[in-house]
Amino acid sequence: MKVYTTQPFQVIYSLFEHEYLGYLFESFVVQVNSKRQLTLQHQNISSKNADEFAARLNEIDFELIELTDQIQQDAVFKRFAIKKTTLSDFFFKTYDPAKGDKLLQESIDHYIQSRMARILELLQDKMVFVMGKDGEPTWKRLNMATEKATVLFHFRRNDDNTHYFPTIKYKGERLEFQYQNAVLVCKEPAWLLLNDVLYSFEKQVDGKKLQPFLNKKFIVVPRNVEESYYRKFVAPLVEQFDVYAKGFDIKSERYVPQPQLQFSELAVTEPSPALFATTGEDEEEEEIRNPSEADKIVFQLSFKYGTYTVGTQESRNISVSVEKTPDSYIFHRLHRDVERETSFLRELSSRGLEIRNGKAVMDKPQAFGWLNNYAKTLEELGFTLKQSQSDKNYFIGETSVNVGINETNDWFDIYGTVRFGPYEIPFIKLRNHILTKRREYKLPNGQIAIIPEEWFTQYLELFAFSEGDDELKLRKHHLSLVSDLQNGNLAHVTMSRKLEKLREFEAVEDMPLPVGFKGELRPYQKAGYNWLHFVQQYHFGGCLADDMGLGKTVQTLALLQHRKENGAQTASLLVMPTSLIYNWLAEAQKFTPQLRILTYTGTYRNKSVAQFKHYDLILTSYGIVRLDHEILKKYLFDYVILDESQAIKNPNSNTSISMRELKSKHRLILTGTPVENSTLDLWSQMSFINPGLLGTQNFFKKEFLRPIEKLKDEQKTRRLHALIKPFILRRHKSQVAKELPEKIEHVTYCKMTEEQEHAYEETKSYYRNKILKNIEEQGAAKSQFMLLQGLMKLRQIANHPRMADPTSEAESGKLGEVLRLTKTVVNEGHKVLIFSQFVKHLDLVRAALDERKIKYAYLDGSTKDRQAQVSNFQNDPKLPVFLISLKAGGVGLNLTAADYVFILDPWWNPAVEAQAIDRAHRIGQQNTVFTYKFITKNSVEEKILALQDKKLQMVSDLISTDEAVIKRLTKEDIENLLS
Repeated sequence: MKVYTTQPFQVIYSLFEHEYLGYLFESFVVQVNSKRQLTLQHQNISSKNADEFAARLNEIDFELIELTDQIQQDAVFKRFAIKKTTLSDFFFKTYDPAKGDKLLQESIDHYIQSRMARILELLQDKMVFVMGKDGEPTWKRLNMATEKATVLFHFRRNDDNTHYFPTIKYKGERLEFQYQNAVLVCKEPAWLLLNDVLYSFEKQVDGKKLQPFLNKKFIVVPRNVEESYYRKFVAPLVEQFDVYAKGFDIKSERYVPQPQLQFSELAVTEPSPALFATTGEDEEEEEIRNPSEADKIVFQLSFKYGTYTVGTQESRNISVSVEKTPDSYIFHRLHRDVERETSFLRELSSRGLEIRNGKAVMDKPQAFGWLNNYAKTLEELGFTLKQSQSDKNYFIGETSVNVGINETNDWFDIYGTVRFGPYEIPFIKLRNHILTKRREYKLPNGQIAIIPEEWFTQYLELFAFSEGDDELKLRKHHLSLVSDLQNGNLAHVTMSRKLEKLREFEAVEDMPLPVGFKGELRPYQKAGYNWLHFVQQYHFGGCLADDMGLGKTVQTLALLQHRKENGAQTASLLVMPTSLIYNWLAEAQKFTPQLRILTYTGTYRNKSVAQFKHYDLILTSYGIVRLDHEILKKYLFDYVILDESQAIKNPNSNTSISMRELKSKHRLILTGTPVENSTLDLWSQMSFINPGLLGTQNFFKKEFLRPIEKLKDEQKTRRLHALIKPFILRRHKSQVAKELPEKIEHVTYCKMTEEQEHAYEETKSYYRNKILKNIEEQGAAKSQFMLLQGLMKLRQIANHPRMADPTSEAESGKLGEVLRLTKTVVNEGHKVLIFSQFVKHLDLVRAALDERKIKYAYLDGSTKDRQAQVSNFQNDPKLPVFLISLKAGGVGLNLTAADYVFILDPWWNPAVEAQAIDRAHRIGQQNTVFTYKFITKNSVEEKILALQDKKLQMVSDLISTDEAVIKRLTKEDIENLLS
């Protein structure tokens, strides 16, 4: 029957019993007559139609309607039926007495009970009825008890058995419920329907404890199962509810809780201790095998109440234990002091130990660091610290370290002691433990002390870099490490004022240039010269790592001249790639002409070191040192200097090993790129100038290389930088730009390879004889073509033998040098223009760049996308090289992105080269332009360079062709060119 919302109506809730689901409620609206009485006109109300009746509903009604919807059989079927079936089949099969699904029944029962409990809570002010058998929802009105009833459980023990029954009181009066047709409409918690009243109970009584007594006076517990019954059933009742006992005692006990903090190891293969014992007796241990908890410590907090132990993970405020006496039982009802337990938890939390569910887990080092810090304080607060029974007895007292460092003549002496409680251990005894990261140290009494985690960080480098077995010594180039220890209050340091000045870099004094130095140093070069003296004064090795073109050579020559003038007893050795020998020789003749120089190279070199006493400087190559290292290592050099020191970047190569075996008073390396491929490059070079600075190779790989390269560890990067910073002087072009002129020109001399030299000499002899004979017979004018042809061949071979003979397998010394410097420029983040008159030469360079995966732009007379090449080079930071033919790129280009210019082959007319240089040095160029001319030593190129200087007036801007120049050459000039 439909209920009309235009007339008065009332929402009511009706209780009925379902065949399978037990007692349920259903929601209805009932029409009200003019006398405000409920009529028989009613209809079901659900979430689907509740909005129609919203005018008479409140929030509680809406919640009740939704809850009653959820417990109807259709809703239960929809929620729990997994297989396709009908509603009747689902309930019949699920609740079949013989074959029914017990687990599913339990799930459904829990689902129903939780919602019924909430419904009954909300019905206090609502109209509640029992539904009639004909489905009439208002058959009988029910009342909701206004107060909660109480239950008292009775136990009466006699000689034969124990009688057990409950009594119920409501508002102080006993409520008779047995044999009264009472029913439990909800069991979790209990709601009892008795005499048309619905009762709930204090202490959330479980209905299952009342169910047996609805139609039974008492339960009899036989003597033979008494103890088991008392422990499993009666003890929880005593703990949670009011119990009256006769024939045994119940004692309520109160104690001040004593906190106990137990710690034990958690290992993958070993069981952990039980989280907490609930009695004073030993109980079986629960196994926890969590792989993530390997090598960890578990803290377990419990509280001692008299002889009883309670775990903090237990939620009960009252704990009961059963004591069997000779003739009876005593139930000890322990009242926990939750407030005081919480205060102890707060004490732990304030010190960083967060107890969750009775325990906390820490990494072993962190755990013992925590114990060492707080054990004494915790004991003062009343905590008892306990270790689990295991093979190891750990020390948990106070730990401290006292380290001292004293400066001696050549070393820092390191001494110190470590204290573990009463035991004082020499600091050196921890060396292997720190280096191998072994955390456990056995004390004289057999206890195991855990070395604090921070010591492994604080003292690792000190032990790694120190030398000596019975006593520790540290080289003075580890001054920065000593300073760090002092600044971190990790060591007491005693050092001289001189060393303190060094630490503060106050000791870099201005040194006068040597008298025999011919030239001037720019301010930054003078600062570099002073710095070289600075590291030499303190017997440190140094690394001069200025950008290419900033004058590492001239600064080094000034230093060597100073050594000559100030009593150097032996010669210095300067090692470099073979291609640089002539460049160093030329620069030395220019700036330090007084230096007596021996070029220790060639197949037929004199291999006696006795000759070195007649010289100030020995120039040689890495290859020669590698071959002659057994001879050279017998001589004590004043300086051993490595140019392009990245040649020893592989520490295990024969070259690196040979260099490290050389003996000298001082060491210096020169490089524009200290790190080319790997951080290990740095270790090799630093170990040459300052052995031991970065520890052993294995230590360096573990502590620096892997963290920096694989883990991108910025802290390790900063630490490595701090260690090497005092010994590296590196200036970038941008840093000294104000001190540089607009243009700086260098001449780079290149040594021919043996095959190249052989091809050159053979061609030169052929043309020299032929040309000179032709001039003698027919005159210079008729010999110009032959001369032009011969000079062209020689120039081509001087560049690369393959330019004159494509089938040649000979390599080019010049190409090797061009590639070396190109790589340096690119690694330093600069851009370079590479000019050549020969497209063939550019092709060879292109092939070599392709092989090395160096990107480049390209322009010759046949290039169609000229502007695109220019634009790409100017704007793409990943395009560092521009190859340009001299004729195609001599004019009309503006390439200000480049700050280096390489001229691969000299031309008669310097003005043509100047035009090429001006491609980079134009309006808009803010950087100094460095120009490198590559000249093959002992070739026609060297003669052309000399003619440029000699006949500068002749080769003016008006003369720009080969023919025009050759017409002006005298016979003497020609003979010189072909000599």
